[in-house]
Amino acid sequence: MLRMPARPALLLLAGPSGSGKSRLARLSGCVSLRLDDFYRELDDPGLPHWGGIVDWDHPGSWDGEAAATALRTLLDTGVATVPLYDISLSRRTGTHEVRLPEAPPGQRPCLVAEGIFAPELVQRCRELGIDTTGVWLTRGRLLVFLLRLRRDLRDHRKPPLILIRRGWALLLKEPSQRRAAEAKGCEALTMGQAASRIESLRRL
Repeated sequence: MLRMPARPALLLLAGPSGSGKSRLARLSGCVSLRLDDFYRELDDPGLPHWGGIVDWDHPGSWDGEAAATALRTLLDTGVATVPLYDISLSRRTGTHEVRLPEAPPGQRPCLVAEGIFAPELVQRCRELGIDTTGVWLTRGRLLVFLLRLRRDLRDHRKPPLILIRRGWALLLKEPSQRRAAEAKGCEALTMGQAASRIESLRRL
């Protein structure tokens, strides 16, 4: 078990797919955890469907309880083993270890857990006694649509027609998703505002 001088800070980072969550987590200087790695596998009989295809934007396509358990283990012990998920295959392909290092003097360890379902964990983590900050990352909807489509086509995540249909549906749904996230305990922030919030969380 790692000996840490202060309870780690947890920021649950949500926002539309393609809004820059992974980029912000990478640039934050904090350890990051990909909540997308907790998606259910394609042959799971309980997967929700929309328009004849699996609705990967529905919380039912994702194992929130496993994600909450991993977060608590990581924050309590400093280390956790989490899945590796291949979105193009819709399957878990293995596991990997996430560790929280000791923080520099005057700071505390920081964990950014990012994914579209992060709002589902805000209240759950607080119920577990974890000091949790929830953020919904805001960005221009058309820009997010284009960035998401470029990324998903580059990574061959799904067939192109499905990506376009899904992306346009998400563009139309973003305002209601943001309101739902705020109702679940997230604060809507721009990229710059979120970066500043992370810095404030790292200070003792």
